[in-house]
Amino acid sequence: MVPVGDQQATGIAEPVDGTIVYYGKVDRSAAMLEKLKGPVLGHYATQDQWINQAMVDKFEAAMQEAGKPYTSHWYNAQHAFANPSSGCYDREDAQLSWKRTLEFLGKTIGS
Repeated sequence: MVPVGDQQATGIAEPVDGTIVYYGKVDRSAAMLEKLKGPVLGHYATQDQWINQAMVDKFEAAMQEAGKPYTSHWYNAQHAFANPSSGCYDREDAQLSWKRTLEFLGKTIGS
């Protein structure tokens, strides 16, 4: 698994079984997303001013246009809510997102 928001090491540049986005920059076109091999799981924060609802809505539309499986979850938190070294760390949301991540990995790795 590699983050879709990373310009150099993405599920787009190097096909992987699945991709997980933790509040990453997801401004990608449907043409770029067609290169994805596996499904994508996104974790986003409602209070994030940078990776916001408008950006994610465009990403979701591009994923649908590309015909790629996608699931997203929103958390009432700030950007970097799952990073324990961040001042925005939210333990409850981090634990829930990790649980969802592990479930996703269980369904996608090696499938």
